[in-house]
Amino acid sequence: MTFPVYFEFFGLRLHPHLVLETIAYAVGARLYFFERRRAPAAAQLPLEQNLWLLIGCIFGAWAISKLLAWGESPEYYWSLRADPRTLLGGKTIVGGLLGGWAGVEFAKKRLGIARSTGDAFVLPLTAGIAIGRIGCFLTGLPDRTYGLATSLPWGVDFGDHVHRHPTQLYESLFVLVLGTIVLLASHRAQPAWLAGRAFRLFLLGYFTFRFGIEFIKPREPLIGPLSAIQLASLVGVAFCFVSLRRACPTAPTSTPS
Repeated sequence: MTFPVYFEFFGLRLHPHLVLETIAYAVGARLYFFERRRAPAAAQLPLEQNLWLLIGCIFGAWAISKLLAWGESPEYYWSLRADPRTLLGGKTIVGGLLGGWAGVEFAKKRLGIARSTGDAFVLPLTAGIAIGRIGCFLTGLPDRTYGLATSLPWGVDFGDHVHRHPTQLYESLFVLVLGTIVLLASHRAQPAWLAGRAFRLFLLGYFTFRFGIEFIKPREPLIGPLSAIQLASLVGVAFCFVSLRRACPTAPTSTPS
């Protein structure tokens, strides 16, 4: 296999990242509206409020994703500062999730929305990340999401004659397993306890995974041995724990007889 793996459509040669990322967004959007339609009518927000939440999510995800990407590889992006395409490229899923979450919470606060709105995103995020990372894998070395060298039999040569961990596929597989577990638990095991918490549990699992997987990827340490992505992942884990703790019902206190 030669990387990048281009797609041929009606004489057009399309980059794998463009194709898979477009599919990921399209599938994610479709699944979000599917989940929204399944929700009880009383739990659905008016269209205008949904649009404001979407705007907060998009701008928050874009801003933090960019900042984290530049913080992760400052020398690389500084070398491309004269290229306007740099403003379009360079995105991180960790930054997108943190920024999108922050943007939605900001919009909810401005709109006076108190209830949780994140659970409908678990299925779209599961599918979107899994599909998108396949595009990262097919892009190869230019995507900068590959792993370190490995002697394991499934190591992949992305074109530099080094067999590397296919960390992009590890991530696709992980989110599929994580999303399945969270969704099954929220729908079958303890729906009363998990209502409004599935999204936080999904993020907790994802941020924990990203913190660990970065140790087998080329990275530029920012503080001590930790990269910007790992530091941001730790922030995400902390926020998830705090959010889950606040959302957990308190145990009833017993009264003396």
